[in-house]
Amino acid sequence: MARVTVEDCVDKVENRFELVLLASHRARLLASGSPLTIERDRDKNPVVALREIADETIAPDDLKEQLIHSLQKYVEVDEPEAETVPLLGSAAAAVPAASSDDKDVQFDKMSEEDLLRGLEGLVPPAETDDDEG
Repeated sequence: MARVTVEDCVDKVENRFELVLLASHRARLLASGSPLTIERDRDKNPVVALREIADETIAPDDLKEQLIHSLQKYVEVDEPEAETVPLLGSAAAAVPAASSDDKDVQFDKMSEEDLLRGLEGLVPPAETDDDEG
């Protein structure tokens, strides 16, 4: 195959800047051991990457997704929301296990003022008597 030029790839990736980003990302993947999709023919990794894009053996959209994923520092994971835990003492004794429905479950509710009052009585670990000696 003759030398690959940008014109061979522009019809696959219209933006030349994006083409450079995708080809360089693919060249780095090849350097790190990713399998080739075409014959190397003594070409270096950037040329092989351009040839893969020109021959459409690598989808530019897939390369773009891989590039974006490799640059992400924080990946948001969809996790299920935490469920509210029912009271164990009074609710469990009042409702028999066989007839417990979601509507019968009672939840422990605390106001912000109650929480702050409870936190006021706490002593930080650095100020306890055990640390002094």
